[in-house]
Formats: sequence, structure tokens, C-alpha cells
Amino acid sequence: MAASIPFDRVADRYDETRGGEDRGRRTAEGLAPWLVPGPVLEIGVGTALVAKPLLERGYAVCGVDLSLAMLARARDRIGNRVVCADALELPVAAGAVDNVVFVAALHAIGDTVRAVGEAARVLRPGGRLLAAHGVPMRDDDDLEAATAALAPLREARFDTPAVVDSAAAAAGLRPVADQLTSAWNKTGDSPNEAAAGIEQRLWSWLWDVDDATWSAVVVPAIERLRALPEPDRRRPDTGRMRLAVFER
Repeated sequence: MAASIPFDRVADRYDETRGGEDRGRRTAEGLAPWLVPGPVLEIGVGTALVAKPLLERGYAVCGVDLSLAMLARARDRIGNRVVCADALELPVAAGAVDNVVFVAALHAIGDTVRAVGEAARVLRPGGRLLAAHGVPMRDDDDLEAATAALAPLREARFDTPAVVDSAAAAAGLRPVADQLTSAWNKTGDSPNEAAAGIEQRLWSWLWDVDDATWSAVVVPAIERLRALPEPDRRRPDTGRMRLAVFER
């Protein structure tokens, strides 16, 4: 059995803290125009929030993920179309799929060069890689202002545009499109909920924060959140990510 990985700890709350099925549907709508006919492999499929609406659109979708807890929820959505596997060693033959999709996954995989290279390996000639990645761009509000000091932690990622573009070029992929995903619009957290989510380390960029940084940077941000007016009123959450499309 695969060892427990960090996303296991948030599997039971993943959907509700990442926008749920509505955000998955909106993301799938944005991906669909760039897909070529044929099978779709989603790497880092998670709970299948995006894979399900793609399947409903008629795509032959399958997915891989390392988290057994996340995959249990994915199977509830798309059945046995998912498998526990490493993005860096896909159990897929070379040139076997027409599309590979990463949605908010490359930052968690870590080794972007190897992950993109492995994705390119399983693509047929003319196949496409779609990557929704990078720091989500959200509308400014009082929650964003209160947590501005956390930006260096959020932005210390493995999936910046420069890294992804370089990895794609190294894998022999040519750029097709560079745009933003469809916007998600949902009821976000209240200041107290945002503070609790940070304390519980719901976000992957908090998992490896050392004690000194936590005390000096994270705790003051939590305190600023709790000091905001109307701390139990949920704020709207609207945002986008970068969508890069490449072709083999």
C-alpha cells in the first residue's frame, strides 16, 4: 500500500476548501476548447472535481494521484477510472494518450521538469498538455490585505510560469496558448474561517513552514484576520489561474 502523503490530511475537506464541483465545472469548461479528440489523462486528479465534468462532456478521462484518501472520493465521482500512481513514473505507455491535464497539481508534485517530461512521454504526436497552475489571482479584499505578509510563502512554488514554460521546452513541447482559466465565483471564508484554515495548515504551502517563520510571520497574519470587522461574515471569492497549453 502506498505510504500516506500530505494531501491525505485534507482529503475530507478538500472539496469544500477548493471551490467544490462548481469550480471544477468552470475549470473543465475552460479546458475543453483546448483539448484535442481522444483520451484525457489528468495527473494529480485529486477528488475528480475536474475529471467528472470532462467525462460528462464525453471525454474518455482517467486519472492518477498518490493520495489514496483523495482517490476514494474520486471513485465516488468517476468510478474505476483512477489509479494510485506517481506523476514522475506514470504506468502509461509512450504515446498512449491525446491529452494530459494538470490542474493545480504541479506545485504539489514538486519536480516540474520531470513531471512535464513524463507527461510529454505519454502524449501522442499532436497531443496536448494543459496546465492550470501558479498562484491563484484573486480579487483584493480585506482577507488578502490581512494575509499579505504570507505572499512569499504562497509564491515559493515549483510551478511558476517560467519554470513550466522551461520544462515544456525541454520536453520538446511547443506553446499553443497562454491565458487565464475561467473565473470561479463562490462564497469564500470569513476572517475566522480563514484564520482557522491557516492554523490547520489546509494549504500545501503551509505544510513545511518552520516554527520560527510560523511564529514571526504566520501567527501575526492569523491575528490580523481575527481582528477584522465582521469576523464571521464570509467574503466573496473570485479568482483565476494561468492556463498554459502545449503541443507535442
